[in-house]
Amino acid sequence: MPVLALLLVGFFAEVAVMIAVGNAIGGLWMIALLLVGSLVGLSLVRRQGAQALAALRQSVTRREQPHQEMADGMLIAAAGALIMVPGFLSDVVALFLLFPPTRKVVSRRIARKAEAAALKFEHERRFGAGQVIDGEVVDVEPVVITDRRELT
Repeated sequence: MPVLALLLVGFFAEVAVMIAVGNAIGGLWMIALLLVGSLVGLSLVRRQGAQALAALRQSVTRREQPHQEMADGMLIAAAGALIMVPGFLSDVVALFLLFPPTRKVVSRRIARKAEAAALKFEHERRFGAGQVIDGEVVDVEPVVITDRRELT
């Protein structure tokens, strides 16, 4: 549900920004600006994607685990999807994901969240979900019923 709410807020924000830009510079200029932004963004995605793929190949060739390269590839793909969405806010977020320093910050944050989720999952798998209640085990001798009465 929070993702749907975030998408709706993002959609309405994109429309509001496009209306504001259209009122400021005109509708045709706004469409031209969106097209130019998409073309420039796609060329950046293509270049950054090629660099990420080359880095992935190098790390696989060196027999290293390509964690950062895989994260870069996923973030570049997300940036490409955001570039294709018409709007100025999505383009800004996509450019944020395309620049290597900011992409590294985002990938570190995602890695920390994934690690915390994995630790929580492992803890719940081992010990079960819920609260832990401290207690004491008391052994009680079992009660053996020797005299059984018949029910009538």
